[in-house]
Amino acid sequence: MDRIDHIFGTLSQRMSSMKQPCRAMPASEPLSSLIDKVNAAKQRYQPGIGR
Repeated sequence: MDRIDHIFGTLSQRMSSMKQPCRAMPASEPLSSLIDKVNAAKQRYQPGIGR
């Protein structure tokens, strides 16, 4: 086994043994909402479009 394989295996074992956080993370903003914001910002900054 190569050194990198050994290191990766050890890291994987450590990550597997970590406890999950007790608190639930707050719900993030939906992806569609973020995409809508990006599209709106793009339209505002397109050259040649008068306001």
